Amino acid sequence: MILVTGGAGFIGGNFVLDWLAQHDEPVINLDKLTYAGNLDTLASLKDDPRHLFVRGDIGDRELIARLLAEHRPRAVINFAAESHVDRSISGPGEFIQTNVVGTFNLLEAVRGYWKELEGEAKQAFRFLHVSTDEVYGTLSADDAPFAETNAYEPNSPYSASKAASDHLVRAWHHTYGLPVLTTNCSNNYGPYHFPEKLIPLVILNAQAGKPLPIYGDGQQVRDWLYVKDHCAAIRRVLEAGRLGETYNVGGWNEKPNLEVVHTICAMLDELRPRADGEHYASQITFVQDRPGHDRRYAIDATKLSRELGWKPAETFDTGIRKTVAWYLDNQDWIDNVTSGAYRDWVATQYGA
Repeated sequence: MILVTGGAGFIGGNFVLDWLAQHDEPVINLDKLTYAGNLDTLASLKDDPRHLFVRGDIGDRELIARLLAEHRPRAVINFAAESHVDRSISGPGEFIQTNVVGTFNLLEAVRGYWKELEGEAKQAFRFLHVSTDEVYGTLSADDAPFAETNAYEPNSPYSASKAASDHLVRAWHHTYGLPVLTTNCSNNYGPYHFPEKLIPLVILNAQAGKPLPIYGDGQQVRDWLYVKDHCAAIRRVLEAGRLGETYNVGGWNEKPNLEVVHTICAMLDELRPRADGEHYASQITFVQDRPGHDRRYAIDATKLSRELGWKPAETFDTGIRKTVAWYLDNQDWIDNVTSGAYRDWVATQYGA
């Protein structure tokens, strides 16, 4: 059995679904169910005895200790995090509480459990911490992509809180011997993505006839990683990663935000044309850039490829087509997630 934290969120939910599609090994799924946690993502597992959902916080050390003692998992995979840069700018406290204090409490509960394990169970146990490329800061157009040896230079409250959590995980390995693994991924996209992030926001706004908001000049570059490729990488690192090591996970798909939006618009023109015959790109609207917006992220995933044999199965073209098609085919999920609270957030962030 494994324990997954944050398993009702975007990446965690995809991981749980993919895990149980490929393994009979049960999953304890712990999620606080904040605005971005959605049990509809896990609807197909409702009657699956391999999936035990528990609503709870990684900061609740007593709850974590109780789950570990009762279920005796062989691994803990930590997806739980506040993850939206814009929200971290307007409300950094929640990010510090979840990403820093929460990770500390989770580590302490796991350390207590691991110390009591014996023999093969203790040798085989793993704690895998899922993090982000944003801890490395920003790159200029000519800089080499981020490698695992890059210095940490976080520039937002979100990335600073994730950098702090990465440092805690590293310290718990070097100080206490906790058998940890860390992954730092590039921008994920794919099914079940909460529509505050660029790609799902554009798909939904385009269909609703709303403006497609682009920060600044839209030339911010990101390395796009299809979420199911990320899940495959995490499974591989859990299986064979070297203890105490960090593995960067990237899609080798650097794209400016504006190019991504134009690609989505072209696919929507093809798959679901506007009734008036106009192109969706006519809805693109440039808005004031957010404070401290990093210009470029790029991941060098050579270490993961060389040591563990992982590479992404999707190109950006194949992955974005699957993503657009999924959103067009899953209106019920969209209707549920786009609550009044979500609409209020979008209005506050981008203007009515």
